[in-house]
Amino acid sequence: MSPWATIKVAIKALLRNKLRSLLTVLGIVIGVAAVIAMVAIGQGARNRVKGVFEAMGTNLLVVSPASQNTGGVRGGGGTASTLTFSDIDFIRNEASAVRWVAPQLQTKVQAAGDDQNWNTQVTGTTPEYFQIRSWAATSGQLFDDAADAGGAKVAVVGNTIVQQLYGGANPVGQTVRLGNVPFTIVGVLAVKGQSPMGQDYDDVIIIPSRTFRAKLQGGLGNFLRGSIYVSAVSADATALAESQVTEVLRAHHKLKDDEEDDFRVRNLAEFAEAQSQSTDTITTLLAAIAAVSLLVGGIGVMNIMLVSVVERTREIGIRMAVGARPIDLMVQFLAEALVLAALGGLIGLGVGALAASTLATKFGWAVVFPSDVAALAVLVSGGIGVTFGLYPAVKASRLDPITALRFEA
Repeated sequence: MSPWATIKVAIKALLRNKLRSLLTVLGIVIGVAAVIAMVAIGQGARNRVKGVFEAMGTNLLVVSPASQNTGGVRGGGGTASTLTFSDIDFIRNEASAVRWVAPQLQTKVQAAGDDQNWNTQVTGTTPEYFQIRSWAATSGQLFDDAADAGGAKVAVVGNTIVQQLYGGANPVGQTVRLGNVPFTIVGVLAVKGQSPMGQDYDDVIIIPSRTFRAKLQGGLGNFLRGSIYVSAVSADATALAESQVTEVLRAHHKLKDDEEDDFRVRNLAEFAEAQSQSTDTITTLLAAIAAVSLLVGGIGVMNIMLVSVVERTREIGIRMAVGARPIDLMVQFLAEALVLAALGGLIGLGVGALAASTLATKFGWAVVFPSDVAALAVLVSGGIGVTFGLYPAVKASRLDPITALRFEA
């Protein structure tokens, strides 16, 4: 008998008990659907985490001041003024693993357009900041080194500012007042979205660092009231850049070997990796639970095939009497188990894809349908059918023809 003819006979046999066959494949449907949904959700979450950290910056290190300690009272990170603008030059010139470095000076200001106002964050920095954060302008242009060196009163604004102050209209060339100081808007930044903590990246106005120091925040001279953003030359060089930045700052701050750092260097790549590992762990756990469902489904297939062998004992005897070989009977029952499992795998594939799409839409993630995992899940479900259907098939092939013909269900 040809393989296709064998499969057709198997399908006809299974259709004799439609409800029983459907209930049998249910465990495999649940298992495959769970595997597909969990892997898709895990991959979507991983991509989401990756996108969030990419929005923060490229190969990013953040250098911030250490805590202030007065009379044993520690003020917390960032309360001391230990970083200077000279540190930026030292890092740029002496840390070979560093590509870009820029200050990030921040303050809250009441910004006003023609007829609207909005309390927002103003960042003072240099043009390298846009390179570090991979932040381009969708309209107008970013300010350059000349604008920073000359203390120009120009500003680049985020999308939230465009919506709140200008009703979504292109504000390039318009004037925005920061406090009492007028700035000319020269560019609008691409949309970044939100940080992991829910901060709106687009609710920002960025101006040259020299202008920031002169017009919005002074009084510290060469000291930097904020943090320093550093970008390594590559993702692999981030750890080396962190080490070099630490060595450079310790040397120029004249810290002794037994003295603690008066600054902090945070490697955001490590945070991203830790988050991804957490997501992977959860996904693996859920996939393991789904695998148990597949195992239960396989046991269901074996159970129903054993019942089928008992019910069809007389049929088996007749087939043997007219010349069917043991191998023919074994192949027939294996084909039935394979069809059951494969059908369950295909239905589970559709259910899992639907569940993944629904959940991805709910959480606002891009739908990630793992085609390789889908193919593997269907193959595994077929393998489960063959594995758990083997014993009933062998049992059917070893029945004694005479005994089988005398059997009455």
